Amino acid sequence: MNETIRVGIIGGAGYTAGELCRLLLNHPAVEIVFVNSESNAGNLLTEVHEGLYGETEMRFTDQLPFEQVDVVFFCFGHGKSTRFLSEHYIPADVRIVDLAQDFRLAAEDNDYVYGLPELNGMQLRGAQHVANPGCFATCIQLGLLPLAAAGLLEDDISVNAITGATGAGVKPGSTTHFSWRTGNMSIYKAFCHQHVPEIMQSLRKLQPSFDGAVDFIPYRGDFPRGIFATEVVRCDRPEEEIAQLYRDFYSEAPFTHYVDRPLDMKQVVNTNKCLLHTERHGDKLLITSCIDNLLKGASGQAVQNMNLMFGLEETAGLLLKSVAF
Repeated sequence: MNETIRVGIIGGAGYTAGELCRLLLNHPAVEIVFVNSESNAGNLLTEVHEGLYGETEMRFTDQLPFEQVDVVFFCFGHGKSTRFLSEHYIPADVRIVDLAQDFRLAAEDNDYVYGLPELNGMQLRGAQHVANPGCFATCIQLGLLPLAAAGLLEDDISVNAITGATGAGVKPGSTTHFSWRTGNMSIYKAFCHQHVPEIMQSLRKLQPSFDGAVDFIPYRGDFPRGIFATEVVRCDRPEEEIAQLYRDFYSEAPFTHYVDRPLDMKQVVNTNKCLLHTERHGDKLLITSCIDNLLKGASGQAVQNMNLMFGLEETAGLLLKSVAF
């Protein structure tokens, strides 16, 4: 496709929208037509997304000129996408990428493709509507999908994962204040996090016989961005066989890579990558998975999905380098 893709962003003042603007302003095949934010209408984007100084003079708008765009990104809080669609008409030829959780679970009246390219790459090519996965869900699924594809999930799965402060969104809360967050850790939504159902949906797509639980304990971290997850499953296969299983499963995935050495989160921060590592401990397999929650866990993956929807190179606009070191 040689034509420029015209983009609209709705819910434009949050972290994910800011990252979308950053990516799409530098995307070789994209023009941002509008960034909608009723609370910031008339203000410069740079007044909210200060990292964009020198890159754009665009202003937020309270208008929704859908007839001028090819695709819109919904950067709403969870539950708001469904309400928005019930209140607004979007032409049938305008594609949608929803970054909320409203359409992630399969249903008879849901035509949204679940936007995990490593799982649904073929369905995403040419898709009209895409439900972008959750950040924890992306990180955890990518650590488990090769085992599910090989039918190796036989018991409950123990998962621990820690996320940065940006995972809580831009709206201030009692657990996002610097004085509370810094030097601190806490558990939240243990065993009942909203991303577990979409994780289970994907695992059972590859291994329908899997009837175990995903026992997920999420943690709040005192760093801005990134997710570091560990997953423990029972597995008696040789370590090198498991490593090769991961290499083969992700052999054509441009952003997901198996690494032979233990990981650290800084290797992925500010990139669209997911890095994975496995090691055996007796009859248990430890899988480590890490991503940037705002990129591969949100806006970067949304752009990756857009690229697939429009027949572009999957990596277009996303070849970002970690700034960790």
